[in-house]
Amino acid sequence: MSLVAHSLDVIKSLQAPSGAYPASPTFSAYRGYSWLRDGAFIAEGVSRHGDVAGADAFHAWCARVVGDRAGQVDALVSRAERGEAVTAAEMLPTRFTLDGVDGDDDWWDFQLDGYGTWLWALREHVVRHGGAVAGVEKGVRTAARYLTAFWRVPCYDWWEEHVEHRHVATLGSIHAGLRAAVALGVLSATESAAAAGAVEGIAELVAREGLAEGGHLRKWLGSDAVDGSLLACVEPFGLYPAGHPAGEATVAEVERQLARDGGVYRYLDDTFYGGGRWLLLAGFLGWNHARAGRRDEAVRHLEWMAAQATPEGDLPEQVSDLLLAPDRRQEWLDRWGPVATPLLWSHGMYLILAHELGVTA
Repeated sequence: MSLVAHSLDVIKSLQAPSGAYPASPTFSAYRGYSWLRDGAFIAEGVSRHGDVAGADAFHAWCARVVGDRAGQVDALVSRAERGEAVTAAEMLPTRFTLDGVDGDDDWWDFQLDGYGTWLWALREHVVRHGGAVAGVEKGVRTAARYLTAFWRVPCYDWWEEHVEHRHVATLGSIHAGLRAAVALGVLSATESAAAAGAVEGIAELVAREGLAEGGHLRKWLGSDAVDGSLLACVEPFGLYPAGHPAGEATVAEVERQLARDGGVYRYLDDTFYGGGRWLLLAGFLGWNHARAGRRDEAVRHLEWMAAQATPEGDLPEQVSDLLLAPDRRQEWLDRWGPVATPLLWSHGMYLILAHELGVTA
C-alpha cells in the first residue's frame, strides 16, 4: 500500500463516530483528545484526496463543539468589554474529548490558533468541493466573535508553551481564520466589520512589531528567534505569502536555522523528547517550497517524511536520530512513553504535501 493510501486509511479508521480526529490513538498524553489545530490540517489533507465525508464530519464536529460554547464566549466578551480581567483558565480549551466535552486532565489549554486554523480549513474545504457543510453557522460565528475579542491577548503557542507572549504564528492563524469567516458569508454585518477590523489590526501589529532585523517573522513579539510554526504564516495562511519579501525571508531563515537533512526542528532551544526533527514541519517547509516553485526541494521533504515511517507505514511525531538536547530525551520517555506514533497530523501533512506535488501513490 502506498503511503498516501495508508495515511488515508489510518485517518479514516481512527476518526471517531463524532467526527473528531484523535491526535494519536495510543500516546499517553494525547489519547482520547482532538485538537482543533491538528484536526484542521488532517481534514485539509483528506479533503484534498477526496474524503469529503470525513472532512465534513470533522468540520461539523468542530462547529458543534464551538457553537455549544456560544454562551461562554458571549459572557467572556461582555466581561472583557466592561474592562474586567479574564484569566487564561476561563478561556475555551485547545483540545476536547472525542465526544466534544472539556477534558479533566491538566493541560496548557488557552491557545487561540486552533480556532483560526479551523475556520481557514473549513473555508478551504467548502471552496474545494463547491458546497456548504450543514450546520456550521453558529460555530463559525462563535469562533469569529471569540477571536475578534481576544486576538490581542497572550496565550500558549502551537507547542503549549510561553503563555506570557504573543506568538506570531498564532496571530497568523487568527488573521487567516477571520478572513475565512468573513468569506464564508455567515457573519452579521456587525460581526464582519469587527472581524475585518481585527484582521487589519493583526496585520498592522505584525508589520510594526513582528519582524526581526533581516526581515523575517519573529517567534513572538519582542524575540528575534524563529520557530518552525512561522512557516504557516507564509503558506498556507498568507499573512506574508510566497513572493513577499517577509515571507521569503521567513522561509529562508527557518530553513537556515532549523532544517537539517530533510527534517525540521521546532526551535533551537527545544528539549521535548530531546528536541528532534518533526515530520509535520517538514511538510510545512515542503509546502512552502512547492508554492514558490521549488519542486525539487519540496520533493526532498516529502521523501524524508516517507522515510521516517514504521514498517507498518505509520508516521511519528518526531524522530530521535539528530537531537538538539539528547540528554533531555529520557525524562520524556519516563513521563509519557515512546514518541507519539502514529501522529495523525503527520499523516495529514504528508497528504497535503503529496497533493501539492501531484503524488497520489
